[in-house]
Amino acid sequence: QVQLVESGGGLVQAGGSLRLSCAASNRFSRSVVGWFRQAPGNEREFVAAINWRTSSTYYANSGKGRFTISRGNAENTVYLQMNSLKPEDTAVYYCAADWGSLRSVAFGSDYDYWGQGTQVTVSS
Repeated sequence: QVQLVESGGGLVQAGGSLRLSCAASNRFSRSVVGWFRQAPGNEREFVAAINWRTSSTYYANSGKGRFTISRGNAENTVYLQMNSLKPEDTAVYYCAADWGSLRSVAFGSDYDYWGQGTQVTVSS
């Protein structure tokens, strides 16, 4: 069983930045790690993903140019750097990981492991 722990959320003003971290109890090698978010009353949505082996990255349109997903130096850490934050980015952000095959990195239902989430609140 893999455990994922997110950290780095908080309250920030619009235009500010946050860096979220996802730490796993296993190495992320050969996995895909994704970030998703869910705002109150909304469905969970894809934010970004990274293929650990190839370092290929994927972004939802909402975060392109503002968010960057990256691998940490440790093989069990992934980061999500979020810049130019907007109030509409307010949500609980979740880290997810899968060591198998995914139909799409944006399909949350395909990921086997999830963290407990970290709250990001952007004030206007």
